[in-house]
Amino acid sequence: MSALVVLFNLKDDSAKETYENWAKTTDVPTASSMASVDDFKVFRLGNIMGTEDPSPYQYCEVLQINDMAKLGEEVGSEAMQKVAAEFQTFADNPMFIVSEQIA
Repeated sequence: MSALVVLFNLKDDSAKETYENWAKTTDVPTASSMASVDDFKVFRLGNIMGTEDPSPYQYCEVLQINDMAKLGEEVGSEAMQKVAAEFQTFADNPMFIVSEQIA
């Protein structure tokens, strides 16, 4: 199984409450409806364990992907292009990391 991990901070002009509401009402439902996505979760990141130091990233999205090729096709849909454009208004230089579960 593959996962797409997205690490990012919000842009300075993006409100946390606005992004989190959008993630719950638009991003997760839309992306979760794709056949290639088995699960999609969004995490607000906190301090580094055992310290008061904040994580270098504010948010982490994890999408469990059952077919990476199909995902590439589905991301091109009109609905997902709209969601992707909206995401870019919130996220400051997001990192999209393709990962593979090994254990």
